[in-house]
Amino acid sequence: MSTPIYVIGSSNTDMVVKADKLPGPGETVLGGTFFMNAGGKGANQAVAAARMGGDVTLVAHVGNDIFGQQAIAHFQKENINTSYITTDPDHPSGVALIVVDAKGENNITVASGSNGYLDQSKVEEALADLVNPAIILLQMEIPEATIKYAITMGHAKKLKVILNPAPARAVSASLLGRLHLITPNESEAELLTGIKVIGLDSAAKAAKKLRETGVANVVITLGAKGAYLLTDSVAKLIPAPAVKSLDSTAAGDCFNGALAVALAEGMQLEDAVVLACQAASISVTRLGAQASMPYRREIEDPKSKI
Repeated sequence: MSTPIYVIGSSNTDMVVKADKLPGPGETVLGGTFFMNAGGKGANQAVAAARMGGDVTLVAHVGNDIFGQQAIAHFQKENINTSYITTDPDHPSGVALIVVDAKGENNITVASGSNGYLDQSKVEEALADLVNPAIILLQMEIPEATIKYAITMGHAKKLKVILNPAPARAVSASLLGRLHLITPNESEAELLTGIKVIGLDSAAKAAKKLRETGVANVVITLGAKGAYLLTDSVAKLIPAPAVKSLDSTAAGDCFNGALAVALAEGMQLEDAVVLACQAASISVTRLGAQASMPYRREIEDPKSKI
């Protein structure tokens, strides 16, 4: 039986416009195509993990509105345990406005809504009876105090705590030292270390500096190049499969969800990163966030039909 994965994080509804180019300040771009999709970093990672075959529980806080109701129903269809998703009577569900250009690049603006009220008490209830082995997967779209509490509680219970520090935000050294794994991208790694990550050498320096703060293991994601892994025994670039990117939205979330499942199954971290790169490379060939997440069988049998 797979180790349980508790994803603690945000749930949003993504409102996406696909256009030829991203608008500049004050610019209006015409000719786009609109669609709506389930999103939010926590929810994205939970769906990614569930589709990879993980035993997933999502701890989240949604509004008492149509978006929140649709989100919970959707998670249940994805075989995600929703017992610890609470409903906020006063604040709306989170919404993200996303523009995607012809090259698959995007920009995103988020109205956090109820995500900003996922507090310590809700996490405490979810984790109260959780025992080792278990994995906690966190991101940064929920309140800082809640993130600190979850990391501290997980560490005290000797659980594997994975932090995807996105969107970029400073993290104290005391919290970094309680992590099993941190998974920043280039810009997030720069914010955490002060080292501008523009290639393999700088990624290696940033990863080394993060490990010096006490983080047990570091994975810096490098987009199409793959991911740089640094542990006690491994320091290497793990390349991503070459694909034509259509939409990079939630590729990092896909990576983290798949990575958590691989670790839950007992894979070595290097093998887990390989699987995560494979999953993320599939996700960028599709539009949307949760809709782009691949199923495990697509990696194990590329000819598989969904």
